[in-house]
This record gives sequence, structure tokens and C-alpha cells, in this order.
Amino acid sequence: RCAMSPAAVARGLALAALLVLSPAGAARQARRPNVVLILTDDQDVCLGGMTPLKKTNALIAQMGITFLNAYVPSALCCPSRASILTGKYPHNHHVVNNTLEGNCSSKLWQKIQEPYTFPALLKTMCGYQTFFAGKYLNEYGAEDAGGVGHVPPGWSFWYALEKNSKYYNYTLSVNGKARRHGENYSVDYLTDVLANMSLDFLEYKSNFEPFFMMISTPAPHSPWTAAPQYTKSFQNVSAPRNSNFNIHGKNKHWLIRQAKTPMTNSSIQFLDDAYRKRWQTLLSVDDLIEKLVKKLELNGELDNTYIFYTSDNGFHTGKFSLPIDKRQLYEFDIKVPLLVRGPGIKPNQTNKMLVANIDLGPTILDIAGYDLNKTQMDGMSLLPLLKGDKNVTWRSDFLVEYQGEGYNGSDPTCPGLGPGVTHCFPDCVCEDSYNNTYACVRTLSTSWDLQYCEFDDREVFVEVYNLTADPHQINNIAKTIDQEILEKMNYRLMMLQSCSGATCRTPGVFDPGYRFDPRLMFSNHGVRARRFSAQPL
Repeated sequence: RCAMSPAAVARGLALAALLVLSPAGAARQARRPNVVLILTDDQDVCLGGMTPLKKTNALIAQMGITFLNAYVPSALCCPSRASILTGKYPHNHHVVNNTLEGNCSSKLWQKIQEPYTFPALLKTMCGYQTFFAGKYLNEYGAEDAGGVGHVPPGWSFWYALEKNSKYYNYTLSVNGKARRHGENYSVDYLTDVLANMSLDFLEYKSNFEPFFMMISTPAPHSPWTAAPQYTKSFQNVSAPRNSNFNIHGKNKHWLIRQAKTPMTNSSIQFLDDAYRKRWQTLLSVDDLIEKLVKKLELNGELDNTYIFYTSDNGFHTGKFSLPIDKRQLYEFDIKVPLLVRGPGIKPNQTNKMLVANIDLGPTILDIAGYDLNKTQMDGMSLLPLLKGDKNVTWRSDFLVEYQGEGYNGSDPTCPGLGPGVTHCFPDCVCEDSYNNTYACVRTLSTSWDLQYCEFDDREVFVEVYNLTADPHQINNIAKTIDQEILEKMNYRLMMLQSCSGATCRTPGVFDPGYRFDPRLMFSNHGVRARRFSAQPL
């Protein structure tokens, strides 16, 4: 087990220094597992996002486990990444969107959350050497939040991208010092730069401490700049034409209903082009994975290393006539790939349990031997699932929450839509608004595959989907579903929105241990307003 106090860590490291003098001591140290986490940016799983990654599939999925129901609690980069780092839902880490005002890499985030992220615990409490390379949080490097000189606690080696994803012409914080990159493919293409930095770390790190690596690629985020050798790939590929492609989102929240249907030819051409380019950028990620696995094998470390591969959120191209983005409540935006290989994981497995990115921190700390009872994390360790434990009791639901971005003024390209909308396309289809603020219970039990959502708007709009009958979420059944289920879901949503730690892991509506008291529904008439109000920081 890893140490529980700084003093104990110091003693352990001193002992380790003595142990390395003997081969037996070095072998004992080497047995502690290493962990690598690869995080892509905006990679979907519902629309074929894993299809281009042939090497990744062979080297991780076929050598380990694929989670078929992996989700994020917020379908946007910064809140989702904060959930990975903290193991908490957005209402507990307080990062609500991609802005500094939304707490993305803000001074408050740095003060209240960063010291308790799982990498900080790995380094200070478990003696891991830690390495970060790539996109961190969207506002990282902002002058109002310390610039690129700020290195979060918990990282031995820090190579972080300033602000949002780019492929060329970017600045990296190299352990707190700014390093500018240009547009020369051989030395500047960010995905390849991250691969080379990762290989260098594996070459020159200490061999006497376990390591944790987090490699956070720009791909397949916009601007979708492929490496030159891949710009001609997938010429005949276009966005999937599923049954929810280019249709009107009837009976949905107004933001979805405002999308123009059918989409213009130029919109469809644009999203098809984006879809192809996204796949092209992922080919460089595939190369990165291959280089990384080969290097771990060459070092003799592959068999003692867990490798996790996932994304910060999904994506949509043309669904319900929305051109391209994420941040909506539907499966295509909240569902992500999650592949894991490592010691004790049998090859070529799939798992249908409901897992979320708040589980990654607890899982990696569990692998390191840290006592999870000492954390305030909302997630659960996946280690029993990875090891094939058949007797594990697992969740049947989790919370999805998002606070819409929007401004007081009108969008200059679409003044007719009024104030509050943002991320608008030239034909005045907007992907977000201030009242695109919602919370959902996503349930996956033996009897139900259900999503229940409430919006914080004047309508208090509700969307409910039975994904067994309607996997593409076309028909909102809020007005026809059994009233008792609606009441139970409303109550469960209230519970989850105020949960913290262990209370986030209580039985769901369809679990045997679930308890429901309808009287609690009416104990506070102001409960809706309170649930959606900004949490005190």
C-alpha cells in the first residue's frame, strides 16, 4: 500500500534509495504498476470515432478490455477534464464551462481543487514520478490565472499547451517556462511532439520509482489539421447518416428545435469535411500509441503498465440538424471510448457496466495502493471490473450536468435570435445558449435503459428517452411515460445534484436497495431554483 503521510513518504523514498543498491530491492520497487492515460479531445464513439485507430485497437482493445458504456458527466472539455483530475461531478469541482468565469483553470480552481487531484496524490502520497504532456484545461496559461508559469501541484514533468487545442503555432509551458512552436511539421506538429516527449521521458526517467503519464492530444479537436502524410486519407468517408441525422428535433428543448431542417448543402459539405479531417488527425494518435507501446516493451515495462485510452467528450455531426459541436445531453455527446490493458486484465474483453470518467482517478489511485476512503471523490474504482471480479456491486445510474454558455448581447451574425446564444453558424443555427443548462439521470439497469433530463429555463423543460426502443433519442416520452417513474427520476436527480463522495454512489431508481419517499418531493417549493443555482466556490 502507498504511504498515507508526507513523513511516511519521505521514509519510504529514503528506503527506496537504499534498496536500489541491490538487484533484489530494485525488483521489489519495479513490481509497483505504472499507469499511462491517453486523453483525446472531442473523440466520439457513437459515430465511428474509433474506426481509424487500427493500431490502438490491436495494441489496447484486443490486449485488454473495452467498456461499451463509458460516459462523461459533462459533454464539454474543461468540466470533463476537471472531472477526470478530481474524480468529482461538476457541482463538486465547480468547473461549469470553458471560461475563466466558469472556473476553467481559474485561481479558485488552482487553490481549491488542484492540490487534491489524483496526480497530486500519486506524487506526494505514493511516490510516483508524474509526467504531463498536451492540452490541460482550456484556459490554462491565461494571464489572469498565472500564465504558463503556473505548474499545478503533482507533476514532476510538465509540458502543457497554453489554452485550447492547436496543431501548429502554439506555446507550451515546459516546467513553467514558455516555449513557442511554429509550423514546421518535423519539429512542431503537436501530436508528434507529444509522442517524442513521452518517449524521451521513458528513456530518461528514474527506473526506481513507478511512473504515471498523462498524454493529452489535440486530435481530433478543431482546427483538424492532419499531418501532411495523412491529408489524402479517407477521401470517400462522410458523416454517418443515422436516423437522427438532418431531422427536426421535435419535442426537444428550444435550442435543438431552432436548428434549420433540412440543413443547407453547404452545411452538410462542411460537416462531412470536418468528419474526414477529424479521422485524419487521429491517424497521428494511432502512431503515438504504437510508438509508446513499443518503447514500453523495449524497456521491459509493458507487462507492468496499465494503459487507459479515452476522450473528454463525444461529438455530433448533423444530428437533429445541428452542424458540429458537443455539449448536448444526447448519447453522441456524452458517450466516449474507454479501452484499458494492463496486469491481470484478460485480452479481448468487453464490459457493459455503466462507467464514467469520474472513475478514472479512483481507479488509478487504487492501482497505486492508495486508500480511497481518504479521498472526497465521487467516482468508483474500476479495478474490480478490470480484474474480472464477478461479485462486484455496481452503479445503475449517474449524473450528467451542464451550465450553458451565453452572453447578454446578441450574436452579431444572428441578431434576430436575441441575447444569450453562442457558437452560432452563418445560417444562424446556434449550438449553445445560457439556458442550455440541464441536468440528467442516465440509467442503465437490467430492466431500463433510460435518460431523464430537466432544463433550467422558463419552461422547466423535460426530456425523457427510452433507449431500448429509441436508441437515437428521437422521441421525447416525457408526456407519456408512467408518472410514478417521472416522480422517482425527479427525486433521484435532486439527490444526485446535491451528492458528494459516497452519497453519489447510492442505489438508483431501479436497484433493489432504492428507497423513495414522495413526501420529500414537496418539502421545499424552491428546490428547483436551488438545484440549478451556482454553487458557492
